[in-house]
Amino acid sequence: MSHAKLFTPFRVGDLELANRIVIAPMCQYSAEDGCMNDWHMIHLGQLALSGAALLTIEATAVTPEGRITYGDVGLYSDACEAAMGRVLDGIRRWSDMPVAIQLGHAGRKASTEVPWKGGRQIAPDHANGWKTEAPSAIPQESGEASPAALDRDGLARVRNAFAEAAVRAARLGLEAVQIHAAHGYLLHQFLSPLSNQRDDSYGGSLENRMRFPLEVFDAVRAVFPAGRPVTVRVSGTDWAPGGWTIEETVEFARALEARGCSAIHVSSGGLTPAQKIPVGPSYQVPLARAVKPVGMPVIAVGLITDFVQAESILVTGDADLIALARAILYDPRWPWHAAAHFGAAVRAPSQYLRSQPRQYPDLFKMRADD
Repeated sequence: MSHAKLFTPFRVGDLELANRIVIAPMCQYSAEDGCMNDWHMIHLGQLALSGAALLTIEATAVTPEGRITYGDVGLYSDACEAAMGRVLDGIRRWSDMPVAIQLGHAGRKASTEVPWKGGRQIAPDHANGWKTEAPSAIPQESGEASPAALDRDGLARVRNAFAEAAVRAARLGLEAVQIHAAHGYLLHQFLSPLSNQRDDSYGGSLENRMRFPLEVFDAVRAVFPAGRPVTVRVSGTDWAPGGWTIEETVEFARALEARGCSAIHVSSGGLTPAQKIPVGPSYQVPLARAVKPVGMPVIAVGLITDFVQAESILVTGDADLIALARAILYDPRWPWHAAAHFGAAVRAPSQYLRSQPRQYPDLFKMRADD
């Protein structure tokens, strides 16, 4: 009988998770006009058989201009919703893993080429490019086109777009929504003084810089069904002088918790080329640890690749859940292997039961409907 905390159940809102392993949202840059296709069926389908507790759909744009690239998934039209519904129907036929979605807007980091073609910004007057928008007319990098500073009508449009996407997510039966306020995208741009230099009630003080992200949270929470979690992903720090800090992240987390945020996913960076990130195993865990006293569940992420490493983060109380990204792309059966290591069990489809190694006779649990 395993006593590994990694394989104990956990509750977020009304959502029961079978273990502490969640699959982080990972952009695939493979959509067509914001619509999912067969690639997403293959990609998400294999991860839905991994034995993790929760699968999160990649950063999904709430408006066309909020896409990071022309290949980003969106949830801003009936066509986008129908395409995502087709993928979800295919996954749900064979997996009972809960599925969440990350809703976001790229702000000034939008209109870029896909990463394997360089990832540079595409000018508004070029094919696959468009005019970006942000809190202030400050480009991400020197030489890029300046974004348009959002006026009050623009803020209302974006805020409403988040809410409308959340309504679509609920209609699709998605079990949770994560709001993307990290990695230098629009909501993070409002939080950081490096990108937000407004002189109205949405800029300047910490209270003002938090205002729009909190309004977006309130708008999403108001329309997404009660009991289904709404969580937020944050960058704990900009890793740059004069930027967003972990102390401000804690204050933001407190404001979110007071509004009914179900969990906070602590990442870092992404806002400025001036960042100096001390990359290494568990390098973002101290940021999760700093947020933990706020009280809501905390998700740790970032170069967590080893089973014992993941377990130790939970045992020491630095986080409540472990998010895997690149590690589970490299090894889509990571939870199987971790369960075998700790003598625990994971769900597996009946079609795969015969693959259970003899030395791990109790590794697999059959699906509930088998």
